[in-house]
Amino acid sequence: MERSYDGAIVVVTGASTGLGRAIAVGAAEHGARGVVINFASSAAEAEITARLVREAGAEAVLAQGDIGDDTVCKAVAGAAEAFGRIDALFNNAGITRARPYGDLDALTGEDFLDIYRVNVVGPYQMTRAARPLLERSERAAVVNTSSIAGVTGGGSSIAYSASKGALNTMTRSLAYALAPRIRVNTICPGFIESPWFEKVGVDVAALRDHIIASNPLKVASRPEDVAESALFFGSPASRHVTGETLLIDAGRHLGTMP
Repeated sequence: MERSYDGAIVVVTGASTGLGRAIAVGAAEHGARGVVINFASSAAEAEITARLVREAGAEAVLAQGDIGDDTVCKAVAGAAEAFGRIDALFNNAGITRARPYGDLDALTGEDFLDIYRVNVVGPYQMTRAARPLLERSERAAVVNTSSIAGVTGGGSSIAYSASKGALNTMTRSLAYALAPRIRVNTICPGFIESPWFEKVGVDVAALRDHIIASNPLKVASRPEDVAESALFFGSPASRHVTGETLLIDAGRHLGTMP
C-alpha cells in the first residue's frame, strides 16, 4: 500500500485521537494531499493530529462538530470543497454508554436515540453530505468504523452493539445505493489500545490482559494496526470490494478453540 493515497483528498470523522488519528496520519504517510480532520470536542488533541498530518506531508484542515448534526456533516464535507473532491471518507466517529448487559434499567430510550444519532444517523448524513464531492473522484470510497460488537452482540452496552449492527447493515444498503461510483465497506475492530476505552470508564489494563489471553493471535491491537485495514478499504487496492464487513479482533470472534 506504499503511496496508495498519492494526491488523495481524505475526510476522517472522530480524528482527534486513537483510530481516527491513525487513519488521518496513515493517509498522509501514504501520500494524501489533503486531510479534513473532524472532531467533536477535543480541540487540543485534534491540533496534534493536524500537526502529525502536516509533518507527514499533507495539508490538514480542522472541522469541529458532532456528526449527529446534519448541519455539521455538511460543514465537514464543505471543508473539502477547496480541494475539489473527496477520494475517501472515513466515518470513524462514535459514542457509547458503558452499561451492564443484565441491567436493562440502566439504559434509557434516550441513551439508544443518542447512540444511534451518532453511530448510525451520523455516518448516513456524512455520506450523503460528501456524496457530490465523492462523485467527482475516480476512486471514491467510504469506510465505516463499526465494531465486533455489531457482529457478536457483546460490547460496552446493548445499545452500542445494536447501533453497530445497524451500521453493518446500512453499509450494505449504501453499497447498493452508491454503486458503481462509490464503494462502501466496514471495519469491525475489537479491542484497540486507545484513549476511547478510558473515556467510557473501562479498566483498560485489565481488559487488555483479558483480550490478549482470550484471542488466538495473543495480541492487543494498536490504532495503527487497525488503521492499515481501514486504509486498504479506502484505497484503489480494494477497488473490486464493496459491501464488505471485515472483522479485526485478532480472531477473538472465533471463540474458544476446540
